[in-house]
Amino acid sequence: MFSKLAFSTLLFFSAFIFAQNTKHTVLMGGKPVHTYAKLPAVNKAAPKFTLTDVTMKDQTLDSYKGKYVILNIFPSVDTGVCSASVHHFNEDAGNIPNTVVLCISKDLPFAQKRFCGAEGIKNVVMLSDFRSDFGKTYGVEITDSAMKGLLSRAVVVIDPSGKIIYEEQVADISQEPNYEAAIAAVKK
Repeated sequence: MFSKLAFSTLLFFSAFIFAQNTKHTVLMGGKPVHTYAKLPAVNKAAPKFTLTDVTMKDQTLDSYKGKYVILNIFPSVDTGVCSASVHHFNEDAGNIPNTVVLCISKDLPFAQKRFCGAEGIKNVVMLSDFRSDFGKTYGVEITDSAMKGLLSRAVVVIDPSGKIIYEEQVADISQEPNYEAAIAAVKK
């Protein structure tokens, strides 16, 4: 009986420690916040996902098979830095052959559609994680602070075969990603 109790206790604490160690620390205006985990690693297959587009239809990673896919992940399109990243990738996306930029946030599709219409965004695809587990699958869901439940700022580039060729978890969510490095990964 004692050995079963000891084993159960050890198993519980091992699982607890593992769960604590899988979180990843980033900054928000210089203050630490945590995400669910680290981004998926370069040279690994990109995890599958289903997200919702601005017409409320499901889109999957397989919807873009055979293209380079840039995932521009951010907390909300209604903030200055997030809006800037959408604008920047919108300008770049039209000039990169065989490439699609997916702008992913927890914003509702209605808000994403309104933003694109008001801002003249036409070269990127807006996708919402409001009803999926994308944030946990990609490790970018924020697990604490006032931003809990939103996505951290990150960029993931996936090649036409579905392999991750570049990833950046932006160290401070209040800063923009390295656009040039993401675009360079596609052009290699």
